[in-house]
Parts: sequence; C-alpha cells; structure tokens
Amino acid sequence: MDNTIRIGTRGSSLALWQANWVKDTILENFPEMTVELEIIKTKGDKILDVPLAKVGGKGLFVKEIEEALLSGRIDIAIHSMKDMPAELPEGLTIGAIPDRENPSDVVISKDGLKLSELPEGATVGTSSLRRSSQLYKKRPDFKIVALRGNIDTRIKKLKNGEMDAIILAAAGVHRLGFSEVITEYIDHDTMLPAVGQGALCVETRLNDDKVAPILDKMNHHDTRVAVLCERAFLNRLEGSCQIPVAAHATIEDGKVTLKGLVCDLDGKERVEDFISAPEDACESAGTELANRLLEKGADEILKKVIADAE
Repeated sequence: MDNTIRIGTRGSSLALWQANWVKDTILENFPEMTVELEIIKTKGDKILDVPLAKVGGKGLFVKEIEEALLSGRIDIAIHSMKDMPAELPEGLTIGAIPDRENPSDVVISKDGLKLSELPEGATVGTSSLRRSSQLYKKRPDFKIVALRGNIDTRIKKLKNGEMDAIILAAAGVHRLGFSEVITEYIDHDTMLPAVGQGALCVETRLNDDKVAPILDKMNHHDTRVAVLCERAFLNRLEGSCQIPVAAHATIEDGKVTLKGLVCDLDGKERVEDFISAPEDACESAGTELANRLLEKGADEILKKVIADAE
C-alpha cells in the first residue's frame, strides 16, 4: 500500500499553517506515513483587486483544489470551513472536522479603540458582506472599504493608515501568532460568525480506505455536530460564503443550540432566530431554523442581496 499522503492546500500563510497542522497530526499518529503538500492556486487567490462578492459566489477558494482531489492528484484537501459552499461535488465528502478554534470575529484598530469608541465616519476594512451588514446595523456611520490579502498584509494596511480598523476572524489571527494586536473580540449579539468559522475542513473522496484511519484521529465530535448543524442551515438557504448569512451552534449536555441570521447589505432588514435539538438531530435542526427564517422573509432579503451584487 502506498504510504504517501498528498495534501492539497492554498498557498496563503494561513492555509499553509492549516495544512502543516494536519500534516503534523497525521505524522504524530502514523509515523510510517510520508506526507507531502501540494499548493494549488484558486480563483479567489488570483483575483485580489475585486471585492469577493463581485468575483462570484460559490467555491472561490476551493474549486481547483476539489478538482485535484477528484482527479486523484491529491489524497485530502484542507480548507477553512467557512470557505466551503453548502453543497460538495459528487464523489467528495467532509472526511474530518478537527477541534474548532475561537469562532468569533475580532477588531484590530489603529489606535486601540473598540468598535463603540471609533470616531464618527471611521473607515473599517472587510470584504465580508456578513461582517459589513452587521457593522452597519451597529454603526451606520462607518465607511466600510474592501480588504483582501493575507492577514499580515491586512494588518500592514491598517498600520500604514489606510483605515481606522479592520475586522478579521479570531481563528486566523490566533493561528498565525498575531493575538497580541487584537483590540476587541466582537460578541455574537453584535456580529454572529460565518457558518463554520474557526473550523477546518478535511475534504476527501467518498469511501477512500487509504485515508479513513487518518480521519478517525482528526475528527472532534462536538465541533462536527456544531458545524454540520450550521451547514445544514446554510444549505437550506442555498448559501455561499459571499452572502450575509450567519450562524453559530453550541453543544451542551447532548443538545445543540443554533442561532441564525440573514440580513440585507445595510443591516436594516434582518431576520434571526434560534433552535435547540438533540445533537443527533443537528442537521434537521439547521434545516428547520432556515425554514423559519425563510417564512419570516429571508428569501426576499437574499434575492435582493444577490441582485445588488450582480
């Protein structure tokens, strides 16, 4: 049997951190294995001068890597879960979901000011419609500007005075060792995270016996339950990572509780709700919560958002 595992990954500093973490985990549990990384450039990596929502919806950072997985060029693909479209290509599956990092968003500001302390008309950098729409709800006076690139690049733009503050995912900031520059962790009432934020996706081919033992060592039960619940919610809304949909699930005493949100681009129209269910019903709970929001008008909000983005 071939003892080489080929990992497909993007080439960003965060993607390489994630892929190397998976590589180290494999070698720790299976020292007889040889693990190689293959860097694959995605459409989202090639277009850096356009806001993500204008580039296109689903699979911006995963499609080319999934094609390599389907062709057999690589054995597993590593993604940030929040980049994953709701539906996967036929023949592929989420093989493992490791323990989740902090799922929250964070503020990094030029002068160490929290969101509520930033001056009137402050310039805030983010390319996420989910973040900007929730920011506008809290602070409609903000001027929000598109912010792309690696985490260190974004922090440099802030330090160079191009904006007053930037919003990033806590998980990436932690993983790359920039925790000391965080000004504020944003509470979930102010900014609900993206589906799967803080979690990794180890994507594989269906029924691949070669990688099955490896996946068993990487799965984290509570994280998997929570993320599958959130993704069922997203799937019912037919969502990608480029629409203002947010959801976060927590697990306690065998129950999953999911909070979900859909809002328009300026944060004025929004529908939100929560649901609790036994953890073995996590995916049906996610679908049910999405249905509730659709009944409250989420479908009309999303149609308008998608039309405005085109």
